[in-house]
Amino acid sequence: MSDPTNGRSDGRGDDGRRSRAPRRRRIARTAIGLAAVLVLSTVGAGAWFYHRLDNNITTFDPGGVATSRPPAPVPVTPGAKLPVNVLVLGSDTRDGGNDQLGGGDVGVGHSDTAILLHVYADHRHAVGVSIPRDALVTIPSCKLPTGQWTAPRTGQMFNEAFTVGQFPQGNPACTQNTVEALTGLRIDHTIVVDFRGVAAMTEAINGVDVCVPNDVNSHDIHLTKGPQKISGQPAVDFLRARYGFGDNSDIGRMKRQQAFLSSMIRKVQDQGFSLSTLLPLADAATRALTVDEGLGTAMKLVDFAQSLQSIKLADITFVTTPWRFQGDRVALVHPDVDTLWALLRQDRTLDGQATGQVPDQAAASPSTPPPPPAPVATTTPIVVVNGTKTTGLATQTARTLRAKGYQDVTLGDGGSRLTTEIDYAPAARATAEELAALFPGARLVADAATDGVVVTLGRDAVPDGPADDAAAGAKAGATAGASAAASAIPSSIPSGIADNSRNAAADPCSDLTFG
Repeated sequence: MSDPTNGRSDGRGDDGRRSRAPRRRRIARTAIGLAAVLVLSTVGAGAWFYHRLDNNITTFDPGGVATSRPPAPVPVTPGAKLPVNVLVLGSDTRDGGNDQLGGGDVGVGHSDTAILLHVYADHRHAVGVSIPRDALVTIPSCKLPTGQWTAPRTGQMFNEAFTVGQFPQGNPACTQNTVEALTGLRIDHTIVVDFRGVAAMTEAINGVDVCVPNDVNSHDIHLTKGPQKISGQPAVDFLRARYGFGDNSDIGRMKRQQAFLSSMIRKVQDQGFSLSTLLPLADAATRALTVDEGLGTAMKLVDFAQSLQSIKLADITFVTTPWRFQGDRVALVHPDVDTLWALLRQDRTLDGQATGQVPDQAAASPSTPPPPPAPVATTTPIVVVNGTKTTGLATQTARTLRAKGYQDVTLGDGGSRLTTEIDYAPAARATAEELAALFPGARLVADAATDGVVVTLGRDAVPDGPADDAAAGAKAGATAGASAAASAIPSSIPSGIADNSRNAAADPCSDLTFG
């Protein structure tokens, strides 16, 4: 797989607004997975059309986004560009007329497609990470329609997060919380597209070129083998079908989704961005989207799209999280998946190369002392309790906290817990919130009877694999769920990442199934 930072060139076009043609050429160089969003930046049809698009867009409640989140990246110099993380979800809801395209029961859907798009700080390269719907993860605390918050749950299928609370249109905020807890990456924007949106957008651009690896006649889906152009219902069938391809698993479906998305980007670029194409596509795209409030107007979508204008198709890499089957579910493979998240958090390419756009502690010279840790309330008493059967978990966690600057850390006794809990005295709230960043999904509890802070480690703090002191310390000392193994920067692309990758410019007929 090619290095996502190779082959850079400015290729900048005229930014002047008096001529549409230079702007179309500039946007035609934009090759990002959000093709439907990008075309908005070329629409010059006037305020009336933007108002129409505004009325199309649906936003989800920002109150459902967790308050304890991974930190935002810091630029190397003031005003420098930052990486952007966009969570793109495909909902399989049959509500709102989607049952005419997807079959099944009307009601809340699942996020059967999930791609975490990391746009590098240079805004010329990107990585799209597919997360298997059946991957077993921890779903953190999420908001219900009643306003209450759920308790975190371990060992859950990833796509169950979208159903928490049984919201008619799903729970994008809960899925965002889950991805942030899983990866340690702060999600800047979340976008949801349903069946109708896929059908309408493919029809608006007169079809997408795909390759069907074999004839399919299963579960009311009928597709013919070979290269072809599809739109509307066949496009939905191609994206949602599992049975009839390879081993009938979701892994092969994700491969086809990645190839489809690449072809859609290519098609939008190749059509030349005439207004006869742009206006129907913009209308179809906005009708299809449910977004966070940060993208809740046409102008916000335009501003976001224009920030991505230099990304070429060949500079996008799709990756499926390193995985293995665990019964009829999917387990994420460590340490490769931890390395993947660490690379993205540090804005590094998949082979470990620094982009130089954000501070990179791993690249510091050995002769240069590391910078002092960020100020924390180091004198607050902290008691660490092992609420699991993993020997040495509390001891290793205490060592890690002391290394981070906390001075008064002792061990305590307690019962068993499924989820880590941080009890704190009202005066120690700031310290408790700082600690919560080290234990994603931990439950914060104010307790006037507590002296300082008590961290009771639950089973969610136990690493996968042998339950020894070293393994326990690796998980407990990590931030945002990443293990100590994730801090090791590879000199080449780990096999678990390389074996699950494809370039967006690859042959659309290659590597379309699994099994």
